[in-house]
Amino acid sequence: MIDVGSGDPIVLIPGLQGRWEWARAAVEALARDHRVVSFSLCDEPGSGFPCDGARGFDNYVTQVATAMDRAGIATATIVGVSYGGLVATEFAARYPDRTRALALVSAVPLGWMPDTRMRRYLRWPRLMSPIFCVTAPARLHAEVAAALPRLGDRLGFVGRQLWRVSRAPMSPSRMARRVRWAEAHRFADPRAIAAPVLVLTGEPHLDRVVPVEQSRQALRHLTSARHVVLPRTGHLGLVTRADAFASVVSGFIAGIAGRTRPDEPTERQRAS
Repeated sequence: MIDVGSGDPIVLIPGLQGRWEWARAAVEALARDHRVVSFSLCDEPGSGFPCDGARGFDNYVTQVATAMDRAGIATATIVGVSYGGLVATEFAARYPDRTRALALVSAVPLGWMPDTRMRRYLRWPRLMSPIFCVTAPARLHAEVAAALPRLGDRLGFVGRQLWRVSRAPMSPSRMARRVRWAEAHRFADPRAIAAPVLVLTGEPHLDRVVPVEQSRQALRHLTSARHVVLPRTGHLGLVTRADAFASVVSGFIAGIAGRTRPDEPTERQRAS
C-alpha cells in the first residue's frame, strides 16, 4: 500500500493486472494536489492485505475499506481503472457513506462478459500469455502514437513502462482467476450509489482493450454520472497523458466541493 501527497483523498484501484505500479505516473500526477492511496490487489504476493480464496471478488471490496482504515480516511473519491472499475462500483454501492465521489476510468461495466479472444486466454492463461504479450504492441501502438506524437517521447514512455512492468510483473493465472471471480459475483444494485460519478474514457477508435461504449454503460444506471473523453488517448490515458488525466479528476473533485479551477475540462464533455 502507498500513501502519498496531501489534500482531498483519492483511493486508486488498479486494473486486471493487479499492480499499482503500472499506474505510477497517474499516482504521481494526482498526488500533486491530492492525498493518494493505492495498492496491489490483495491476491498479489507482497500486497500486505489478506486474501481468502473462498470469498472471491469480495476480497477486493473489503481491501478498499481496509486500506482507508489503515490510512485513517473516512471518505474518499474512489477511482477504479479498467477491471478496478468493477471493484470501485461495488464499493460505492455497498459503502455509500465512505464514497465521496466515484471515478470510473476506461472501466469494465457491470455484467461484462469476456469476448472470444479473452476466453482463450482464460482457458490457457500460461500458454496464451506469450501471444498476449507479442500482440499487445499492435493493439496499443495507435493510442500511444496519438498521445505522444514525438518519437523520443514514445520511446521514453515505453522504456519507463517496460521497466515498471518488469519489476511488477503480471500473473496470467491470477488475472484469469479475477475474471472468474467477477463473473461469479453477485453485484449490489448500482442505484444505491448516491455520490457524483465521473465516467472517463479515451477516444472510441483508440481504446482497443475495453470498448468506450461498454464503459459508457454506467451512464444508464448512474443518474449522477457524466462522461468526459480524454483526447488523444485510448485505454492508457492515465499514464500516457498523466497530467491531463489528473487535471480531469482534480476538476471533477473541485466541482463537487463547489470550487473552480481555471483548467477544469469542458472539452467533449457529456452529462447524463
